[in-house]
Amino acid sequence: MEKILDGKKVAAETEDLLKNRVETLKSTKGYTPTLATILVGNDPASATYVKMKGNACERVGMNSLKVELPESTTTEELLNKIFELNSNPEISGILLQHPVPSQINERACFDAIDINKDVDGVTCLGFGNMAMGEEAYGSCTPQGIIRLLDYYDIETEGKHAVVIGRSPILGKPMAMMLLNKNATVTICHSRTKDLKDHVLNADIVVGAVGIPRFIKSDWIKDDAVVIDAGYHPEKCGDIELEGIADRCQAFTPVPGGVGPMTINTLILQTVEACERS
Repeated sequence: MEKILDGKKVAAETEDLLKNRVETLKSTKGYTPTLATILVGNDPASATYVKMKGNACERVGMNSLKVELPESTTTEELLNKIFELNSNPEISGILLQHPVPSQINERACFDAIDINKDVDGVTCLGFGNMAMGEEAYGSCTPQGIIRLLDYYDIETEGKHAVVIGRSPILGKPMAMMLLNKNATVTICHSRTKDLKDHVLNADIVVGAVGIPRFIKSDWIKDDAVVIDAGYHPEKCGDIELEGIADRCQAFTPVPGGVGPMTINTLILQTVEACERS
């Protein structure tokens, strides 16, 4: 088994396959998969993420429609834009870039996205379907992690997985996805008591708490699988990776592990949405 779970490699291989699927849609059906990205306000990090998603669309031959709305946008105005995109047959998937300005009800806007275009996996209905084992587009980061585990044949059945983090688009769906793959799952977070003891018992550790190097390397037992879903300006993740490589069964590097799989999953699910429509 390869020790480094290389998300960059898996994403690149997937893009090569997606180019063929997109070309087939264009030549046989006359459809071009199109991702609509909605950016509200002028947060520079959000603008960078939206640009990266647009570049990924371009690499596989997809279209991207960038919708930019001012910082002063109201919930009603954003909802109207989402309804407009829902009803546009040329739009395969819709992404509302998080976070939105504070005056907007973000949850209401997420849940307004048509379930068939929820390629970012952010709606409550999509989460519920996924948790129940029904067909759904998974939230992109945890779904990307599952794809990475599958690619490298990492066994999850019967394993004890500890997910540190409980966000609605990462920690919670990650736990449900692992549960659906027959892992025994413990959900922890920044306020969990005796967190080290929980992590020490984990066969699979998923760091998704959003705090740099929050999970210490000496908390990880030998032969564990280490998945770091964090990325911080210090170019580190949520897990202290120093000293882990020699002891663990496999791990995701930071950067180059989970990150590339997130956008890649978004693009994959947009192509799937176009194929289904």
